[in-house]
Amino acid sequence: MTIYVTSDHHWGHAAARSLYRRPFASVDEMDRLMIERWNAVVGPEEEVWHLGDFAVRQSADRVGSILASLNGRKHLVLGNNDNDAVTHCADWQSVQSYAELVVDGVRFVLCHYPFRTWRDMGKGAINLHGHSHGRLKPLARQCDVGVDVWDFRPVRLTDTLSVATRSRVE
Repeated sequence: MTIYVTSDHHWGHAAARSLYRRPFASVDEMDRLMIERWNAVVGPEEEVWHLGDFAVRQSADRVGSILASLNGRKHLVLGNNDNDAVTHCADWQSVQSYAELVVDGVRFVLCHYPFRTWRDMGKGAINLHGHSHGRLKPLARQCDVGVDVWDFRPVRLTDTLSVATRSRVE
């Protein structure tokens, strides 16, 4: 089973197009294409960790409709824009503020926010985050998994390793 990570879709958020310079003609186009791109890479039985800011000011019905249209078994790590309509949606496998995964001996620390330090940082743990929309220079062993960085689609957990372990030249 493949594990994917992603964040900051901001479904339904009209201002996301200008705030984050998204190349979509409308919110409807943005939402439709992000659903298509998600489903093009994620299969029905695969696992997806969404690191927050799933949808902005959308009704519970709209959030439920979007979530149901997306492939995979989906977990939510809360972001600053995730309201009750998002967090109370029954289609999430889990909802939490923070998570850790150990895959093939590598610890991944998942949070919506980028950390300056994190658990087992000195032992090789990798911080995966969203929130910054590609605007923050990452630390070593850190990766922004937001859609603005990854062509508006989830990224395989294993693909974050090459970004997070790339040596940083100052």
